[in-house]
Amino acid sequence: MPRADVNGIGIHYDDHGQGYPLIWSHEFAGDHRSWETQVRFFARRYRVITYNARGYPPSDVPTELDAYTQEQSVSDLRGLMEYLGIEKAHVGGLSMGGAIALNFGLTHPEMARSLVVAGAGSGSVDPEVFRERVTFMAERLREGGMAAMDDYTNGPARVQLLRKDPKGYAEFRAQFLEHSNIGSANTFAGVQGRRPPIFDLEDRLRELTVPTLIMTGDEDDPCIEPSIFMKRMIPNSGLVVIPQSGHPINLEEPDLFNRSVLDFLTAVESDSWATRDHGREAGSLV
Repeated sequence: MPRADVNGIGIHYDDHGQGYPLIWSHEFAGDHRSWETQVRFFARRYRVITYNARGYPPSDVPTELDAYTQEQSVSDLRGLMEYLGIEKAHVGGLSMGGAIALNFGLTHPEMARSLVVAGAGSGSVDPEVFRERVTFMAERLREGGMAAMDDYTNGPARVQLLRKDPKGYAEFRAQFLEHSNIGSANTFAGVQGRRPPIFDLEDRLRELTVPTLIMTGDEDDPCIEPSIFMKRMIPNSGLVVIPQSGHPINLEEPDLFNRSVLDFLTAVESDSWATRDHGREAGSLV
């Protein structure tokens, strides 16, 4: 089982294929297995790396809450790349992983050839309510284990996966319930509960020069407005909205997700991914 020594803890990772590195960071409810359809597709052309964040076995599970922050997650990703001898990579993620990918690009732009930011921005619209809910769920996890979160996968932005792919949904749910309740609680409270809303990053987003693909499902209500905001702020970004889709769009619509990302990577690698011209004021006539 491959493990990297990163920032004093063991990080589990998988490494498949050859070519330019493409790294995927998972969402809160997922782990490295969530990227299976992406690994099978992209490993034909790329060196595809997936990993489990700290708190997600078989990666180590620190028990201290202060060991979990979004900044630490970004540092872990950088440490994993350094461990693997990767100087620069395409970096992508979903939800929590999408926020990690975005902040990795903001913090270490020299190490990111491109960014795929999918399903990111939950909690940005009403951050105080979001933090209260995250704190409540973290306590549920500590006291009742993963079984206390059995209803988490039935939310309004996840029922789409059940409708489209019942077997895939059952696998996703079973994998979620295998997670560490302590690692998940600390991730909830430390990473998601303390990260800044996307809207607070305006100045930094305007300065981001890494080519960025933003993706969201049109039924993933918490992420739609942040996704549009990122598209407006990041000069060389593109936005893909996947119809009748919720939060885990890489699982719901793997073919559309993969093809959209492949088109993006191809454009970046051929230097044809454009930077938006903001010379005209918004709303002006063409």
